[in-house]
Amino acid sequence: MSHSLSAPFPLRKRPIVLVGLMGVGKSTVGKRLAARLHLPFVDADHEIEQAAGLTISEIFERFGEAEFRDGERRVIARLIDGRAKVIATGGGAFMQEETRALILERATAIWLDADLDVLAERVGRRDGRPLLKDRDPRIVLGELAAVRNPVYALAPIHVRSQPLPHEAAVESILKALAP
Repeated sequence: MSHSLSAPFPLRKRPIVLVGLMGVGKSTVGKRLAARLHLPFVDADHEIEQAAGLTISEIFERFGEAEFRDGERRVIARLIDGRAKVIATGGGAFMQEETRALILERATAIWLDADLDVLAERVGRRDGRPLLKDRDPRIVLGELAAVRNPVYALAPIHVRSQPLPHEAAVESILKALAP
């Protein structure tokens, strides 16, 4: 686990942004982390759906991934407003150069990571993930990990999510954030 926290202003005033592949638990861990830190929690995908009046799947179907990513960037820029909160992003958000630069400059990015078998089991529990439509989740996740993990590694904090209760990941994050 790496913890280089060179924040231009105190951590407690910076948003904490969780990045990582789908199924790693960004939303679940984010809610629990926010509660432990007594901060608001925001799910960027939920905010995108609210702003568009459509589900993520519907946005992908109607407008394509490029249009979705543009809306995602705008929503994340609005969420990273200098106020402390915990933000869960979609798996592809940190892959977009502009979005990533914004997160790295104005927030504390935490890469939640997990083994592919853990991720595949977790994403198999629910539908509605456009990148998995009609495909084997383990294969898709492997392909995504190969491309995305080197970019996620740019986040200053890296926490492994184990096949344990999400509270274990929360504890690891709290340890990494401690001065």
